[in-house]
Amino acid sequence: MSALTTSSSLFDEFLRGLPGGFYLKPLHGDPLPAPGSIKIDVKEAAEAYTVQAELPGVDKNDIQVTVDRNLVTLRAEIKQFDKKSDSERLLHEERYYGSVSRSFQLGSEIDEAKVKARYEQGVLTLTLPKKETAGSRRINVE
Repeated sequence: MSALTTSSSLFDEFLRGLPGGFYLKPLHGDPLPAPGSIKIDVKEAAEAYTVQAELPGVDKNDIQVTVDRNLVTLRAEIKQFDKKSDSERLLHEERYYGSVSRSFQLGSEIDEAKVKARYEQGVLTLTLPKKETAGSRRINVE
């Protein structure tokens, strides 16, 4: 028997003592991610950043990407529904609505006009080209 008890097992034990129906675990679908929990991978090359973000079960029309200089913000609306049938009577339905977002800063400014986004199999892939800088220039003092 373990001398250590985790907080999740204490919470589960607490829920077991409640009357049935007080707390229902989801019967289907993925649980909503916690706000700010979009998992991302960021890679840097000389000319661009590549970001991959996990957004399973999200329709591509419900994804918003905004870029402001070097700040990137991802937002997604999550909607999960049961499929309905005329031959069945609905006794219980679980609906999931929610939004998640995540913002992060990159080391260089992004050229917003050249940003590309692709969503495939639950993964959003962003190509974020770096803005070309003029570089430093020596000024002659007269």
